[in-house]
Parts: sequence; structure tokens; C-alpha cells
Amino acid sequence: MRIALVSAQASPLGLGGPVAGGRHTHVAAVAKALGAMGHDVSVYVRREDGTAPASVQFSPGVSIEHVPAGPEAPLPPDEQLPLMGDFGRALAARWAEDPGAAPDVVHAHFWLSGLAALTATADVRRPVVVSYHGLASAERRALPADHNAKPGPRAGLERTLGSLADRVVAQSEDEVAELGRMGVRRAATVIVPSGVDVEVFTPTGPAADHRRPGLRRILTVGPLVARKGFGDLVEALRRVPGAELIVVGGSDPARPPRDLDADPEARRLLQLADTHGVGDRVRMVGAVTQEELAGWYRSSDVLACAPWYEPFGLTPLEAMACGVPVVAYEVGGIGESVIDNVTGVLVPPRDVNAMAGALRALLGDEVRRMSFASAAIDRVRSRYTWERAATELERVYRTVTGATESDAAEEPAEASEEDELSEVS
Repeated sequence: MRIALVSAQASPLGLGGPVAGGRHTHVAAVAKALGAMGHDVSVYVRREDGTAPASVQFSPGVSIEHVPAGPEAPLPPDEQLPLMGDFGRALAARWAEDPGAAPDVVHAHFWLSGLAALTATADVRRPVVVSYHGLASAERRALPADHNAKPGPRAGLERTLGSLADRVVAQSEDEVAELGRMGVRRAATVIVPSGVDVEVFTPTGPAADHRRPGLRRILTVGPLVARKGFGDLVEALRRVPGAELIVVGGSDPARPPRDLDADPEARRLLQLADTHGVGDRVRMVGAVTQEELAGWYRSSDVLACAPWYEPFGLTPLEAMACGVPVVAYEVGGIGESVIDNVTGVLVPPRDVNAMAGALRALLGDEVRRMSFASAAIDRVRSRYTWERAATELERVYRTVTGATESDAAEEPAEASEEDELSEVS
């Protein structure tokens, strides 16, 4: 099967970079797994570097295709909406020029890429599958008011996208419920959770550096943005004596030493730590490679996750795969991947006192941590591998194309209305 993954805002080639996040990891891992299954996978990303080759072989069966749309420079996602019409038309032209490379199914990642995918398939219909990786309506409720000064058109366009796509792939029941509130039909929605590279994230292997004598280690991982809740963890540390907090995320690991001085969020967190009297127990590491990250998980007693909003959350699963229990706010998909009092502890969102109490109790109970660690490893290996995710996605693709195990793709379904795409055309 020829599969087009449209990921205009998150290239697999950006893994490990300063702005890389869970979506980069997700798209890269899904593409690799689908390619390993024998599919012909093309990942279409927006060209951000004029010197980059048009096509890059990423892994067996997988290529990264750079599509011109707007300036050849990195742009934040909220500036890319006007470019998605051009991106989609460029895809349509490419597939028209080379019918042999035209996909059987198009899977878009993120709402902007979904709009581009619908534009690309407007004249010659091909099945379109969409993964949102976060919804504006859920973010708006979860984030403080000052993070939502300009709601913009995103929520409305996400609703339109959900009605026009052939399938919407959600990552949790929480996301399915949110999609239902948006008016997306349950019959058009399927749950396929993200996965973990269980060859990299293992309980055995080297651990990162040495702990400070007498201190338990709390690890937290993610891009350095306020909504990840690192400030809540710094505040909670005041109530967790005998523990250090290691923050992994931020600067580009390709440019050692990992200098965080220029990062405003890193400076804010360090100042907050000093204000709360825990500056000597907070350490900022910066971004690291996947292999290094596994070592940081293995060096830790517990992973703390305190995001204000999280559609799924890969870091709890990575920690669990390494045999590290999790203490987390019960938000989004985290409330489903972490089983309370089995693989970790879930606490109410934004409840710093509850977070501190759960961390303090778990760090003080080695037998409980060992029990959680064993259950966590089993849960990831049985439910959250990329191979399983790719197999479930393949089933979705075969459903929307009408293909069977031995058949090529059948003729796609008839077109839906497209007049609602005028905002990006």
C-alpha cells in the first residue's frame, strides 16, 4: 500500500532538535513501523531549508519529501495556516504529475496538515485519515486565560476537518469524548494509542550520571513551555525533602554544551526554584537524544508529569517501559495509560499539594515502587508498542480504501463537501 503521511509542521528529520516533541517522535515511529511492514511510505513536510534535498531516504520503505509552501525557514504553527492551501495544491500537482507515486491513503497529523490533505484530495479523491494530536477546545478549557488571548479559527476548522475526513484517529477515550462534543461522529472515530520504542526504552542498560548522595531522583521530561507544569513540580519539591528534580528538555542536543541561559522558561524555573528555597535541588539538563533519555529514565526513582493539558503523553510510557513508576496529573490520555495504584499514581490536575504528597509517599516506599515498575513494563509491552500501533493503523487504512490483505486499494469513496475549505484555499 502507498501511504502518504502529511506532517507539514513536524518532520521526522527534526528529532532531537530544539522544538521537537511528541508529534515528531510519533510520525517518525509510525512511518518506520509501516515501512517495516512492507508499505511504501512518504512523509510530506514543509520545506524549511532551501539547501535540503527534495527527498531523503529515512528508513527502509520510508522517504521524507520536502514540499515548498511559504518561506524556506522555520515558522511557528500559528503562522502556517495561510500556507496550507499552497501545501495541499503542491501535493495534488505532484501526484498528478507522477500517478505511480500517488498514495492509496493520506494520513494527516495535526489539524493544519489535515487541511492541507483535504485540499490535496479535493479534485482527485483519496481517503483521508486525520490524527489531531491535541484539540483547541480541550486546550482552551485546560490552559489559563492568558494562554488563550486569541482563540482564532482553529476550533471551527478542526470541527470541519472532523466532518470531512474519512476517519479520525484518536489516541484515548478522553479525546473521543472531546471529538463527540465537537460533533464528530463516533462511527468515524477509531482509537489507536501511540507507542514506545521498546528496543530503546528498556529497564536494563546504562543509567545517566550519578545521583547526589542521600537524594532520591525525580525526573520530568518535555519541551520547556509553561503548560508542561514544570513550575508546579518545582513548587511541589518544597514538600518533598531528600529529593532532587531533574528537568530534561530544551536546548538542541546537537550543540553541546547544552546552554540553557538563553531559554526564558529555563531561567524562570531556576528563579522559581531559588524563590522556593530548592535551587540546590533542581537541575536543568537540556534536550538529549533518545538513547540518552532512556538512561535518564533508568537513573530515576520516579517520573513526575504535571502538564496542564496533554492529549496523550509519551513520556509516561517511555518511563514505564524503563521500569520507572509515574506520578502524574490525571489529564487527557495520561489518565488511561497510567493505571492508578498499579503502574503509578494519578492526582487531580494543578493540585500541587496532592502531587507533593504522592511523590513523597512513593519515594518512601521501595516495595511499592518495585511493584509499580514491574506492572508498568508489562503494560507497555502488551499495549503500547509502535508495531501494534502500525498494525492497527494498517487496519484503518484497509477499511477506508476497501483493501484486503492481498488486494490493492479499491476505488475511494465519493467526495464529501469541500466548500468549507475556503479559509485555507
